[in-house]
Amino acid sequence: MRIGTPLSPSALRVMLLGAGELGKEVIIALQRLGVEVVAVDRYPNAPGHQVAHRAHVVTMTDPAALKAVIEAERPHLIVPEVEAIATEVLAEIEAAGLAEVIPTARAAQLTMNREGIRRLAAETLGLPTSPYRFAESLPALQAAIDEGIGYPCVVKPVMSSSGKGQSLVRGPGEVATAWAYAASGGRVDQGKVIVEGFIDFDYEITQLTVRARDEAGVVQTYFCAPIGHRQVNGDYVESWQPQPMSPAALSRSREIAAAVTGNLGGRGLFGVELFVKGDEVWFSEVSPRPHDTGLVTLATQRYSEFDLHARAILGLPVDATLREPGASAVIYGGRDDVGIAFEGVDAALAVPGADVRLFGKPESFLKRRMGVAVATAGDVEEARRRAREAAGRVLPVSALPE
Repeated sequence: MRIGTPLSPSALRVMLLGAGELGKEVIIALQRLGVEVVAVDRYPNAPGHQVAHRAHVVTMTDPAALKAVIEAERPHLIVPEVEAIATEVLAEIEAAGLAEVIPTARAAQLTMNREGIRRLAAETLGLPTSPYRFAESLPALQAAIDEGIGYPCVVKPVMSSSGKGQSLVRGPGEVATAWAYAASGGRVDQGKVIVEGFIDFDYEITQLTVRARDEAGVVQTYFCAPIGHRQVNGDYVESWQPQPMSPAALSRSREIAAAVTGNLGGRGLFGVELFVKGDEVWFSEVSPRPHDTGLVTLATQRYSEFDLHARAILGLPVDATLREPGASAVIYGGRDDVGIAFEGVDAALAVPGADVRLFGKPESFLKRRMGVAVATAGDVEEARRRAREAAGRVLPVSALPE
């Protein structure tokens, strides 16, 4: 693939559908390689809008609106970065040869909906997963639990991200609340949830998996060191790399990741989520793009997950080498406000081995992820301590004068 000059007739144009904090980092990585980038999101001044060559505000679940912006910009590559997209439009664009969809339109369609990817993993590929059923109403959800899934169980919208709408249900009294929360937390109200039997796992990992061309131009599969993470109410709050694992569990994790991503095809980075207990591994989910837990790679790897995604997209060689152990910790908004400010960044950057990324989101909520602290150290535990300390020193405050 030839890379031209941005904002000129020779430009290689990439359109990102979704311009949050992860998309922002992908945009920066692409621009470092001389790519012209167009960022699309559902609200103005999204993080990626602030650094892209051009920005559009579009309801991406509206097929006509999505098709119109693609036809207006005529990108060479389209990179979905969120779930809430009219993926049938991507299939049309790809079939007509108007643009290449990353990794493929089929992969976007399957992974934007938990039903598609779970059926692929469990029923087509025969990979180990938690027991699961789908339900389209509260009575159907209750029946699915009573007739086989049991308690405790996890209820999720079929379309959501970052744990939104996800509940751990411990008994019958919590089912109705979980149904309502799933309906409110989905990126698109699909009227359907997945209910999963709870697996007694030791830990969860994200196995970042890259499908990229080698020197001969053949697509190969590459793996980053496994990333451990901690969630609260289904939302990631800290991650670390590498996660200690037995050789058997690591090998099995990569076998599962290779099977899923190989079936999806195309090029790019995938975040494969897995449950691990001893040497046993279960597939959970996959996203065909950088993963929030992978923010730790901004500090730990030679090339971050965003650099790897950009290089794979462009058909360039990749290097998933881990440089040193590290960790990330989320910086929350802490308040419901618009255009907030941050104090304590200087104190955070004084923590040895630490760095900070503030995402630039225009609106803050109490538990909205507004930034992240990353840190490295000689071992994971010290890196986690440093990242948490740095994140804790950043204080979101009102931008209005007292």
